[in-house]
Amino acid sequence: MIEKHPELMELLRRKARWFYQHHSIPKWMVFVMDNTAVFICFLIAYLLRFNFVVEDFYIPLALLHATVTVLVYALFSLIFHCYSGLLRHTTDIDLQNVFIATTFSFTTLFFLSLISRWIGFSNILILPLSIIMIHYVLTTVIFFFMRLSIRISFYLISASYTKKKKVLILGAGAMGIVVKRVIMSNVANGYQVCGFLDSNKKLQGKKINGIPVHSPDILGPEFIDKHNIETLIIAIKEISAGEKSRIIRLALDMGIEILETPSVDTWLNGKLQMRQIQKVKIKDLLGRDPIKLNLKRIGIGLTGKTILVTGAAGSIGSEIVRQLMRFNIKELVLVDQAETPMFHLENELQSRTGAFSVRTVLADVTNKAKMERIFQKYNPEIVFHAAAYKHVPLMEENPHEALRVNVGGTRIITDFSAKYHVKKFVMISTDKAVNPTNVMGASKRLCEMVVQMKSREEGNLTQFVITRFGNVLGSNGSVIPLFGKQIEEGGPITVTHPNVERYFMTIPEACELVLEAGFMGKGGEIFVFDMGKPVKIVDLARQMIRLSGLVPDKDIRIVYTGLRPGEKLFEELLTDNENTLPTYHPKIKIARVENYIRDDLSRSLDILLYNLYSLSKRQVVDFCKEMVPEFCSSNSKYNIAPGIVKPADIDQKTTEDIEIGPS
Repeated sequence: MIEKHPELMELLRRKARWFYQHHSIPKWMVFVMDNTAVFICFLIAYLLRFNFVVEDFYIPLALLHATVTVLVYALFSLIFHCYSGLLRHTTDIDLQNVFIATTFSFTTLFFLSLISRWIGFSNILILPLSIIMIHYVLTTVIFFFMRLSIRISFYLISASYTKKKKVLILGAGAMGIVVKRVIMSNVANGYQVCGFLDSNKKLQGKKINGIPVHSPDILGPEFIDKHNIETLIIAIKEISAGEKSRIIRLALDMGIEILETPSVDTWLNGKLQMRQIQKVKIKDLLGRDPIKLNLKRIGIGLTGKTILVTGAAGSIGSEIVRQLMRFNIKELVLVDQAETPMFHLENELQSRTGAFSVRTVLADVTNKAKMERIFQKYNPEIVFHAAAYKHVPLMEENPHEALRVNVGGTRIITDFSAKYHVKKFVMISTDKAVNPTNVMGASKRLCEMVVQMKSREEGNLTQFVITRFGNVLGSNGSVIPLFGKQIEEGGPITVTHPNVERYFMTIPEACELVLEAGFMGKGGEIFVFDMGKPVKIVDLARQMIRLSGLVPDKDIRIVYTGLRPGEKLFEELLTDNENTLPTYHPKIKIARVENYIRDDLSRSLDILLYNLYSLSKRQVVDFCKEMVPEFCSSNSKYNIAPGIVKPADIDQKTTEDIEIGPS
């Protein structure tokens, strides 16, 4: 009868599709269903074993055996997370976990029964072996059947009569037509083009090869539901970042899959292939055009130079290295103490080296003797100082290391840069150095002060400059890879606070800024970057969930864990006492920093670093408060009596021949 009424069939399919898209079975319910199935299957196994003659076995004992079995299966279900995946998206890994869990449960029950029979335990633990084996087969089959049937029904319900996703293409120009041709020429790709979106009013209302062209303004829930649109492919390059971000967010909010066409120069043999059309990147949600800097000016400054990069294997350091590889430099010296990341970077660079040499040196920037040997051997002309400890919670618990590495390392590198007549020194700082509320930020502000102090020394010939910017997308330990990993694991995503905001930029943008600053600065400046509007972390988390094809708070939960010690709700790029001066680049400003660096800063830091490990954590933090007046720790354990520790309070009897850090 249903076959005679396709409209009814389509209506039922649409209702079912809507239900699947807006509802999912909670994990606890899957867990309860699985264990209910275990209990029922055990009783069925009893009946099968005794040919359905109930009088042949003792029912209360069978129920006790079933309870023991449920407890064992529940334990291994929790261990292997058999209940955590979305049943509609059951994968081979999910089925593998189910099989492993049931096999471990069967093995445990088998040996438990044998041992109990041998030792003479209660009959409750002596389960008939034949029933255990029958139950194992039944349970495994039922678990597989439940998951696969839901997955198959979801596929059948989601598919149209032609078994294809209906697609809108954003852009009715040459690239959009190419995308349409690629989709239509491959019957197995799973997509069906049903319309173009284009802002060109001359094209709106017309058809291209039978496909209608609509205004982007029609992109709304009513149009999407009416035409069963499931995918939007962006096939236009002449679009502002803000408009692109708006369209992506709008589509994601309606549960549409978003794909993007790569640039023409990446097409294989000049031809676009369907597998090259991929999901949009998280950076596309920022809604900000990438910063393009004066690479020609930078190239002139780098030509024929020997360049030293500290922290070369880190997120920022390694990208600086990649960008330096494009220029005609003389020699590149890479310094980092992390062996494995350095190994990977060296392997990456082997196929990219040009006419210049690349030297990788495993070394700690706080090792004064080793650093001096590096400066003596290679005599660098430009230094990019990216080595630092950056993770706020870790530095709150380890303030000694924050001072030793960040401040001590900067002291050593700046001293040798001046001693060996380095022409340019560029330090990578952070927005957390502005009105710092944590040890990491305070240590980076001290680093800035060290660099500024060195630039003002009489007879100094090195141009010392500082770049200050916010978070970078995808850096080691940042929220982007963390959220990605949590989504892969099925959640939850952990956010510290619903109102926490951060500035973001891409790693290439940050490193282009660093390179530009090296040849814009004359010495002593702090360069800040127009990073656009801050982004709410919880909004970023929700968009990442949607980009993964899941629904926030249903498929993936967001859990608020509270601000960690030393964290701010909002980051700043300038203090209340700072303003900016313009540069020739509209997105780069020079911070006018208040000149309050203490005259005794150098001596005080020498004393602190020499006596560092004789001080308590609280004393180290109090010293930072004394040296950085704007530092106000948000960590409660550092905001209680005793009072501020001053440099004069530190034992100075061993400071006649001070060495910074290990030698």
